[in-house]
Amino acid sequence: MSKKWLGCIGILAALAACNSKSGGGNSIQPGSSVSMHYTLTVEGKVVDTSMGSNPLQFVQGTGQIIPGLESQLQGMTIGQKKKVTVAPENGYGNLNPQAVQKVPKTAFQNTKDMKVGSVVQGQGPNGQPFQALVKDIGAKEITLDLNHPLAGKTLDFEVEIVSVAPPQAQAIKPN
Repeated sequence: MSKKWLGCIGILAALAACNSKSGGGNSIQPGSSVSMHYTLTVEGKVVDTSMGSNPLQFVQGTGQIIPGLESQLQGMTIGQKKKVTVAPENGYGNLNPQAVQKVPKTAFQNTKDMKVGSVVQGQGPNGQPFQALVKDIGAKEITLDLNHPLAGKTLDFEVEIVSVAPPQAQAIKPN
């Protein structure tokens, strides 16, 4: 084996040793594939959990989960647990008053079974699907809230990291 290859192998071995000592090989970094269990509580009530089912899987740094949670997971390792509080602006956003819209009743096919608090689905003018909460039903109009149901809410998470796969290594090409 050439000295050039032995040098490369030595560098790779040193990097592997450094990663294993610092936890870098299995700590959450940008590009890591992560599995975690979580419980989401809002205003003292559990609104979602992965406990008793499959863990949530995502790639760190790609925006697959809300930013306020993603930033707090950076550097965590397998088996680590953490409580994370996420402010509305780092979760599903603040309530947007412009997202509350009055829509003519004639825009709906069947309103007789509709109730305040119901969730309706539809398509916007550009064909994009939406969900909205029915806030009020008037004689000629229905008031819809298009905000995310968790907008304006502080989110309390309990997380446990189940697995972390390091980012895909860049191929090293010899000269």
